[in-house]
Amino acid sequence: MPGADALPTAEAIAVALNGAPFIEALSEEAWLLRFGDTIDAALNARVHAAARRLQATLPGIECVPAYASLLLRFDPLQWIDIGTAAPDQRLHDAVLSSLQDPAVVVDEARVVTVPVLYGGDHGPDLHDVAAHAGLSEAEVIARHTAADYRVAMLGFAPGFPYLLGLDPTLAMPRRADPRLNVAVGSVAIGGMQTGIYPQALPGGWQLIGRTPLTLFDLASTPPSLLQPGDRVRFRAIDAREYERLAKTVGGNA
Repeated sequence: MPGADALPTAEAIAVALNGAPFIEALSEEAWLLRFGDTIDAALNARVHAAARRLQATLPGIECVPAYASLLLRFDPLQWIDIGTAAPDQRLHDAVLSSLQDPAVVVDEARVVTVPVLYGGDHGPDLHDVAAHAGLSEAEVIARHTAADYRVAMLGFAPGFPYLLGLDPTLAMPRRADPRLNVAVGSVAIGGMQTGIYPQALPGGWQLIGRTPLTLFDLASTPPSLLQPGDRVRFRAIDAREYERLAKTVGGNA
């Protein structure tokens, strides 16, 4: 296993090729691929495309996407091959080759439909979002369900999806007075993003509805219903359908 001194510095392995990420060694077992430094849907799509390519071509590499970067976790012992290039250089070359090989074909992102009961007790901030946007509540619901979202990353709490793709007219700052207890399944808007609370949590996002789906369950494999890179579409439902779905196994049947 290479020692820490053998690890390439960020400058040494910086990639100058057009469109390639900047690669930073974090430890003997982890690198960070930086694709940019902004929250941008197109940039985030590159991150997830890279993750799918690397997972398809480099077995044993764990990919953890974020907004503009991709964490790679690996076992350095798998990259030792006596008589050839150093392990770090072998992995570095393999990563770049995978990202640049046009012959590598990966599966399309999964599409998940999330049913939502909008407004009322389930979405107490829908009226405020509508007033802020200068729209009716029905128009807010129509715009929220018309968008095609991507799970940019999971964070804040286990299974909490940060979704990019919100209609810009629905963007609204977080509440000045965060709630101490937001109900599980609450669908919310925070700035230019929308998200779903997988558990009852404190939070300051604007609540516009609630889904009966279970977003996070440690007994499931994987525990999180949504995965980074998934595409998400919301579907408006009425109270009767909400209750029917809530009675199924976790609402996910």
